[in-house]
Amino acid sequence: MITPADIEYKQFSKAVRGYNEDEVDSFLDLIIVDMENLIRENKKLKGDLERVKAQAEQQSSAETSVYETLETAKSLMNDIAASAERRAEVLIKNAELEASLITKEAKESISKLTDEGNRLRGRVENLRNRYKKMLEDELERVSYVNDDLLEEFEKEFLPASMTPDRSTVVMEPISNPAEDKKQDLTKTIVNLR
Repeated sequence: MITPADIEYKQFSKAVRGYNEDEVDSFLDLIIVDMENLIRENKKLKGDLERVKAQAEQQSSAETSVYETLETAKSLMNDIAASAERRAEVLIKNAELEASLITKEAKESISKLTDEGNRLRGRVENLRNRYKKMLEDELERVSYVNDDLLEEFEKEFLPASMTPDRSTVVMEPISNPAEDKKQDLTKTIVNLR
């Protein structure tokens, strides 16, 4: 590349019919000034171009970084969403298992309480039946008490003057002797109380 100094120090040979030396020198001076301006402008433009390239690279790098950050954020959001869904599923499954266990325990408890209630009902019924049988047996035993026992009882507790005279015949209504004994015994038991 030709520099302004090359133009300035260039020496031309002289010919017989050559150009006017002063005109050529003044024209060359104009070219030198223009060339120096062009070189300065070219350097400035090259510097501007380098700065723009650096900014473009920074911009591109920043843009790439932004895109990478966005992609990372999207990936992270997808991971968080998937993790939240998995966690929610686990929580739901745990809640279902816990509810199932509580339900099972409640059913077992109800079953045990029902069995216990039935067993107690059976025992109460058995006790009631035994007590009823005992009372019936006692009533039956009392109703079949020997007439001798009643006569002995009357002899011990009734004075001799109150004993009916055997020679005197007293007309009494005909009644059932077993029923009379039962009534007499009931009256006696009531009087003893």
